[in-house]
Amino acid sequence: MKTTFYKYQGTGNDFIFIDNRQNNFPKNDARLIEKLCDRRFGIGADGLILLENDKEADFRMVYYNSDGNQSSMCGNGGRCIVAFAKKLELISDETTFIATDGLHYAVLQDDGIVSLQMKDVDEVKVEQEYIFLNTGSPHHVVMVGDLEGYDVKANGAKIRYSDLYGKAGSNVNFVNQVSDGHFRLRTYERGVEDETLSCGTGATAAAIAMNVVGKTNSHEIKLDVEGGTLEVSFDKVNDGHKYINVFLKGPATFVFEGEIEW
Repeated sequence: MKTTFYKYQGTGNDFIFIDNRQNNFPKNDARLIEKLCDRRFGIGADGLILLENDKEADFRMVYYNSDGNQSSMCGNGGRCIVAFAKKLELISDETTFIATDGLHYAVLQDDGIVSLQMKDVDEVKVEQEYIFLNTGSPHHVVMVGDLEGYDVKANGAKIRYSDLYGKAGSNVNFVNQVSDGHFRLRTYERGVEDETLSCGTGATAAAIAMNVVGKTNSHEIKLDVEGGTLEVSFDKVNDGHKYINVFLKGPATFVFEGEIEW
């Protein structure tokens, strides 16, 4: 079978996109998805995303990690699918779409910046050595000193596969503060099983976590990731650990399109 694919990246977090409104893609073929995402034997990407029809929203987003398994919400993928939907002429400058964690609203600017509303966060677990929260995907957040020389893959895998999170595991974020409202972030992603250049739900988690523990009082936070810069904004409800109107903002860039046969 031959199909057209599209490649997008959001601050270095890259994805294969396929228009699956006709339901032609073999969604249960994990080995095929893994092969397509392979950087040596396939197209190469951190994940594969299908755009599908939905009765209540403009479209549906179905996300697979590069290991071929369907996964939880992907923030950068969510921003990129908005740009993809615009390319397909399904939307204009704003949209509402459905993902695995529910409905998302997004706005696409003329300069390619996409602002994506994330799920509300109403529970944050604060421990002495780390913070844990779910921003559409589970995230372990820990502050480190020398982030530049830190072994993200080894230390991230150790936490991801620890007894803390069992078989399902968690994404792991390592954070260093630059200034008030400005942080540096590196993320180990489950499913990719390596550090990625950026993680949208991870950036969202890190921003909220830093506010929860008092490292910043800002409600608009800048995060430098390996592939660029993301911004996270939110409203805090009372003094509790509930955050609403959470938005992830950053570039969503078209890379190339092509055809592949399998």
